[in-house]
Amino acid sequence: MKEIANSEIKRVRSLQEKKFRESLGLFVVEGDKMVDEALGSGLDVVDVYRRQEVGEKAMERMSGLASAPPSLAVVRIPSRDIPDISSGLFLGLDAVRDPGNFGTILRISDWFGADAVFASPDCVDLYNPKVIQASMGAIFRKTVVYTPLPPLCASFRAAGRKVFGTFLGGEDIYRTALPKDGLVVMGNEAHGISGETASQVDVRLTIPSFAVGRGAESLNVAVATAVVLSEFRRR
Repeated sequence: MKEIANSEIKRVRSLQEKKFRESLGLFVVEGDKMVDEALGSGLDVVDVYRRQEVGEKAMERMSGLASAPPSLAVVRIPSRDIPDISSGLFLGLDAVRDPGNFGTILRISDWFGADAVFASPDCVDLYNPKVIQASMGAIFRKTVVYTPLPPLCASFRAAGRKVFGTFLGGEDIYRTALPKDGLVVMGNEAHGISGETASQVDVRLTIPSFAVGRGAESLNVAVATAVVLSEFRRR
């Protein structure tokens, strides 16, 4: 059995918190699938711990999960450059704060081949453990850049690229002509797209409800993202 110093266990465990991830420049992934994804991603995997090597108790202390995973890896946070926006379909997330939603949206953007995801600075941290788990490995395949959305939208428009956003009372997405590229902005779970970002949106889209009588007031932002990206890709 491999002995692990108490200080090392505490360091790994501390990566459950954003302030320590930022100060150490590291994040943690848990479970065999996610560890394999990390090892195949090309990122700098600093350490890999396996339960049969370090023991159940040590793994429980390092892990943020309810039960000790079979494996866990510590990965260095990579630098992110602004991608070329001259062509392609991009996703913008405006203050998406729920880690489950954020991670699921990354998985959806991976499925539908979004070229990159731009996140406003007040979105949940990309390396939040719940984001990582919900992404099902998409975190290693999608470029995610944190940047203020209003100037980003303005740069798309200046380049002759349209900016789309989802709103109540917008154009029916099923009846609207959609291009193969551009920027699609999805808003906060409770408040939608902020006013400053909304002022930069060229086309306001709505996913209409087909409920008979009184139905749901809105869709979950991750579900809405799947519907919107699917529509862009099927045209």
